[in-house]
Amino acid sequence: MKIVVWNENRHENENPEVSAIYPEGIHGAIANFLGEEFEHVKTATLDEPEHGLTDEVLKETDVLVWWGHMAHDEVKDEIVEKVKQRVLEGMGLIVLHSGHFSKIFKTLMGTTCDLKWREADEKERLWVVDPTHPITEGIGEFIELEKEEMYGEHFDIPTPDELVFVSWFEGGEVFRSGATFKRGRGKIFYFRPGHETYPTYYNKDIQKVIRNGVKWAANTNTPTPVYGNAQPLEEIK
Repeated sequence: MKIVVWNENRHENENPEVSAIYPEGIHGAIANFLGEEFEHVKTATLDEPEHGLTDEVLKETDVLVWWGHMAHDEVKDEIVEKVKQRVLEGMGLIVLHSGHFSKIFKTLMGTTCDLKWREADEKERLWVVDPTHPITEGIGEFIELEKEEMYGEHFDIPTPDELVFVSWFEGGEVFRSGATFKRGRGKIFYFRPGHETYPTYYNKDIQKVIRNGVKWAANTNTPTPVYGNAQPLEEIK
């Protein structure tokens, strides 16, 4: 399996608080723990040529992990279209935290993907609502984060194919924080936690969920449909 972790890498370069938490960037932190289980893990960032997502890179990628926040508009539309086509062809996509507002996620969802938010250092409890789902393997009934940014309903997404996690926040809001979708042959997992000023991606349960999500989203052995005018398989009498 070949995995690419994409990150706009702007907070890390502009905010000393973020660079202190993630000295190798959020993408580096995620790639490091994924690399403990998977052999082929690369990173790509916004300011690289073609955002690091060249045709060659995308063609070889089985699962793309996406983190973005302050520079969604800087992602080129032609790169978004290429990523979309790869998802439709079967590439898995893991969208993290503020990636809900990324061009690629909004394009694949077809909605605004808007929500309520608040930064108040509040507790988040992510409840497992589908304990049979492979993404929850090895996780208890819930994951508790001491401090996180609040995301609250209504979350303007299509009804998920599967709802895996629901979050409760100290301030009272709830949020569909783990949801899966299928687009074409590709599988998509949106996972909410991961605000840049908190060390969320060092949490072992969060890491486990992302590793599980990558394995779930990988799609290497399914048949490729053939479209268009078709010759009959049997003799038509």
